[in-house]
Amino acid sequence: MRNSLLFIVLLSTSIFGRTQLLSFTNKFDISDIELDVHKVGPYIGMQQGKYSSIEFGAEYQHKNVKLIRPTTYSLHFGFNYNFSNNLLGYDLGYWYKAGRFNLTYGANAIFRTDYTTNAVGFAPVVGYKVGQLHLQTGYNFLSRTNPYFPCNSFFMTIRFVLVQYRNFNWKN
Repeated sequence: MRNSLLFIVLLSTSIFGRTQLLSFTNKFDISDIELDVHKVGPYIGMQQGKYSSIEFGAEYQHKNVKLIRPTTYSLHFGFNYNFSNNLLGYDLGYWYKAGRFNLTYGANAIFRTDYTTNAVGFAPVVGYKVGQLHLQTGYNFLSRTNPYFPCNSFFMTIRFVLVQYRNFNWKN
């Protein structure tokens, strides 16, 4: 009698424990865990094409960290200067990355001036980001087609972002 009573008690606690475990696992799926990371900071970079210029600016990054297919996008604003040709430029841009090891795709709205001639345009860019280092390549489509305007058409840029502010938000 004691053995059967002990068996019934153990069986009922085992069944109750399993239903609690099953209800917990139904509520909690590991693939649904998300973490939003917001980063803001200045960047320094170098643009190389036919002409070399140094870049300074600020960048905001939003990363949605998930187990499957994380996404990152970024907004940046900066200026670049070519010392040898006295060319000043401003860039306002956006890039997007889907996945962990994929390429970044984006575009920049650009303004260039040599203090006598101005040019506006856009530049589609493709790049690769590792940590805070971002390598991009692109082509500047400008409103001025003067061959003597000292601006890169095809270029490569490398930037390093110095993250100054970071915020984490958990989503379930």
